[in-house]
Amino acid sequence: SVLDFSVKDIDGKDTKLGEKYSGKVLLIVNTASKCGFTPQYADLEAVYKKYREQGLEVLAFPSNDFGGQEPGTNEEIKTFCSTKFDVTFPLFSKIPVKGDAKDPLYAFLTDTAKNPATGGDIKWNFTKFLGGRDGKIIARYESKVKPTDAEVTAAVEKALAARGRQLEVQASEARVTLETELDRRAEESRQKESQAAEKAARLEA
Repeated sequence: SVLDFSVKDIDGKDTKLGEKYSGKVLLIVNTASKCGFTPQYADLEAVYKKYREQGLEVLAFPSNDFGGQEPGTNEEIKTFCSTKFDVTFPLFSKIPVKGDAKDPLYAFLTDTAKNPATGGDIKWNFTKFLGGRDGKIIARYESKVKPTDAEVTAAVEKALAARGRQLEVQASEARVTLETELDRRAEESRQKESQAAEKAARLEA
């Protein structure tokens, strides 16, 4: 899953996705500052603000692979995102997302064997991958699909709700385990009482 990978944040610090984002719903996007789709930064921020308290994280990976539309340094990208779009979601260091040099995370995301429904080469900036709380990829959206479009937000909400169902299942399993343990202890107690009674009877005899 995507949680198996380590990446560098926009400041160059190593980030283990599994440690930082385990249990979160992830929207992973390759971004660029000089693209026709760059205004989607605002849409990503809107979705992030709406759903972050429920467990959504937007992970942005700048890339200069398409049209040379992300020429800046990490510091320049960070400044651009904060001043132009008031971005507060996590930004990561600029990486290649296509070709032989693509980052291992994107090698996984685009692997058609590991992700047959969502794999395939990245076609342009602002391609989006939606990952569930378990780190498995649920859906892929191409550049023209805005993060605020209904098909995306509906999928995000469904992924976020999965934790509620997961917790219900876990609670049910815990109840069954507890009941089984209580039954076991009660049976042990009955056996001990029976053994004690038999021993007492033998002594009286």
